[in-house]
Amino acid sequence: MTITVNIYYSGTNGNAKKFAEEMISSGVVRDIRAEDGNIRYEYFFPMDHPETVLLIDSWKDQHSIDVHHASPMMAKIKELREKYNLHMKVERYVSDENGISSTDQAFIRK
Repeated sequence: MTITVNIYYSGTNGNAKKFAEEMISSGVVRDIRAEDGNIRYEYFFPMDHPETVLLIDSWKDQHSIDVHHASPMMAKIKELREKYNLHMKVERYVSDENGISSTDQAFIRK
């Protein structure tokens, strides 16, 4: 089972992008990617929302997320969210253990 969390960080004056840039330049993103159980930690910029950054954060299981949330990195993340005055919208998805159906596979170009 994989758990993916989409976090939309929104702010003003380019602060969401500045947040993501500082997360990367400070090494926090590198450290999170190195945590046991992290599968993906990537930022994206929605075309229709220039003041929003989307984080796609995937973990192998809930235990891995719990360990991450208890880590010292969370204090740094919280500090940066406050620094840039960001608001968050969160979506959580649990993978389908059967994967992508053969019907859906027909529409995927590889």
